[in-house]
Amino acid sequence: MELILPRKITDLLRRELRGRRNEIGGVIVAEHVGGETFRIVELSVQRSGGTTMHFIRDPKQSKAFLSDFFARTGGNYRRFNYIGEWHSHPTFEPVPSRNDIQAMYQIVEDPEVGANFAVLIIVRLFFRRSLKMSATLFRAGLPPERVVVLLERKTPGLLSRLRSLFKK
Repeated sequence: MELILPRKITDLLRRELRGRRNEIGGVIVAEHVGGETFRIVELSVQRSGGTTMHFIRDPKQSKAFLSDFFARTGGNYRRFNYIGEWHSHPTFEPVPSRNDIQAMYQIVEDPEVGANFAVLIIVRLFFRRSLKMSATLFRAGLPPERVVVLLERKTPGLLSRLRSLFKK
C-alpha cells in the first residue's frame, strides 16, 4: 500500500505537534486514487485525551469529523473514506506500541466498523521542524505491514519516497 501525504497535511502536523508534550491524534480520511494507493485528504486533530505516554481517541469527536467529511464528499465512499488513525509519540520513537497494535486490530476485526483495513500513522516532531513517522497497515487475520508514504510537494506530480523514515 502507498499513501500520498500532501504538503498541507505535513504543515498541519508540524503546527499541531510543536511544543506539545502530550500525545495528540485523530482519524485519517483519504481519496482512493487507484490500486492500493490513497491520498490523505484530511485528518482530525484531537488535542485532549493524551498523556506523555498514551492517547485515547474520543469516539464522539471522530464521529462528528467523519460525518462532516462524508457530507462534504457527497457520501462517495468508494472514492473518499476513513483510512485509519494517527497519533503522536512526542517522547518515544514513532512506532506502534503493543497497545497501538491491539487497538488497530480491534478496529479491523469489529464488524460494526466495517473496515477491510486500517492504517496507523505515528508521528514525532524533531527540532520543531522535521517529522519522523511510521505508517502501518492492519488487516484482520494478517500481520501488520509497512506502508510506503510518498510526500506530495508543491509541484504536482513530484513525489519523493520516504522509505528511510520507516524502520521495522
